[in-house]
Amino acid sequence: MVMTQRIAVLGATGSIGDSTLSILAAHPHDYDVYALSGYQRLDKLLALCQQFEPTRVCVPSKDVDSFAKRLCDVGLAIDVVGGAAGLIEIATDPQVDTVVAAIVGAAGLPSTLVAARAGKRILLANKEALVMAGEVMIAAVKAHNATLLPIDSEHNAIFQCLPVSIQQNNSQIHQVSHGVRRLWLTASGGPFLQQSFAQMQKAGVAQAVKHPNWSMGQKISVDSATMMNKGLELIEACHLFDLPEDKIKVVIHPQSIIHSMVEYSDGSFLAQLGSPDMKTPIAHALSYPNRIDSGSQPLDLFALNDLEFIKPDLQKFACLRLARQAMQAGTQSTIVLNAANEVAVAAFLAEQIRLTDIADINEQALTQVAVPSLDASADIEDILAIDDKARRHTHDIIAKMT
Repeated sequence: MVMTQRIAVLGATGSIGDSTLSILAAHPHDYDVYALSGYQRLDKLLALCQQFEPTRVCVPSKDVDSFAKRLCDVGLAIDVVGGAAGLIEIATDPQVDTVVAAIVGAAGLPSTLVAARAGKRILLANKEALVMAGEVMIAAVKAHNATLLPIDSEHNAIFQCLPVSIQQNNSQIHQVSHGVRRLWLTASGGPFLQQSFAQMQKAGVAQAVKHPNWSMGQKISVDSATMMNKGLELIEACHLFDLPEDKIKVVIHPQSIIHSMVEYSDGSFLAQLGSPDMKTPIAHALSYPNRIDSGSQPLDLFALNDLEFIKPDLQKFACLRLARQAMQAGTQSTIVLNAANEVAVAAFLAEQIRLTDIADINEQALTQVAVPSLDASADIEDILAIDDKARRHTHDIIAKMT
């Protein structure tokens, strides 16, 4: 008899949460929505609580009492917990089998790390868990027999194209018999692929967040426009698949049909194809090693026209170059880069800086913030201290610019 999988969706009100919950709703006998979390869109979170009736819900600490009252007013008896401590409670709850880590930014790191240390099955959408704490996170997964399944479309595509032995133990990628030569991350190129750097300089927020293929939140959409998103994914792939950055290539594929590829020593390329819909990788990870209907639109091969592959322009998309440099320098530098980028993107969304200033700010932070080296023995306090220092310095950089 197959047991119902109890799921905690951390970041339930975002786009990943939307896709995940649509799949869970379509398979009610296989999955139980045990816990949800939300941060800003609490009206939406309340509606989700009414739909799924979870056992627990996490909201910002200041909203615990008012949200509990709102639940009571609609006849729901749900345990309400608050803030970072509440997320950790849910991520380590013995009743939870699977944690969907979909909180955007550094805020998602602590709960994802404790889920690994609790031996959970983790569906990872939060890039920062690996960008900020890759060595620590992977060490925790292995030490506590947790399962880490990527649901970013690119990493999930690579995962699907690798042998099962590597899926189960990433260090197996170094076995010569597997013949893995390199990994290829595909990138859409974002909304400015066909525009000049001068045009990017003049771009407003509305242009930057209008992705040609994917429906995403504002932060990740801006990261896609600067290709920092691909840089963060490159860092993430290094940790997920235990490879140095020079073994991972990035190619722009504007159609977003091939989601990534694995190149083998015999000259073969294995690619995963699908419609640009996050429900596909999420369904794969939810049901792994089995498969379920994701509800996404099937790919119509007969409707495909030319598939393009373009080499990234590292002057126009300098953030991708910076990500490689940070990965070469070590985890302390990837923490600085991630922190600086979050601050810079927020400043752009607030219309304080230009889109093209983001890469300049990130580069200044990388070169100016002096931080100690970190390894797999680092603790969360070490990581967050570097993150805080980088954020404060980045605010200073922006203040001088504006």
